[in-house]
Amino acid sequence: MIKFKYVILYVEDVEKSMDFYHQTFDMAIKFITPEKDYGELLTGETSLSFASLNLASSNIKQGFLSSKSEEKPFGIELGFATDDVEKLVDKAVKNGAVLYEDIAVKPWGQKVAYIKDPDHYLVEICTEIQ
Repeated sequence: MIKFKYVILYVEDVEKSMDFYHQTFDMAIKFITPEKDYGELLTGETSLSFASLNLASSNIKQGFLSSKSEEKPFGIELGFATDDVEKLVDKAVKNGAVLYEDIAVKPWGQKVAYIKDPDHYLVEICTEIQ
């Protein structure tokens, strides 16, 4: 059996990054290491996790690109569905996100907006596809 278990974002400050997602998306904190270099949020079966750049560097010996770019995010996104896109986008921005693409309605009726979180990761905030 194979199970998709977690997505790990490499960040400067694990505690600060987790707090953004906890405060914005109401996700409970599952745990954070005493060193505050790794933590997980409760998001269902698949965890949203965070590792410090130092911890990630110790695991990924060949290196990696960090999300420090303030210009353009990586070509990957995290998606969060809500009934009130406007309210959640406003909450995210108040908590430190930057609006990247304003709310648009897709031809199939779905509302979609994009923000960059405080670590510059791309996050989609949308309604469910009907």
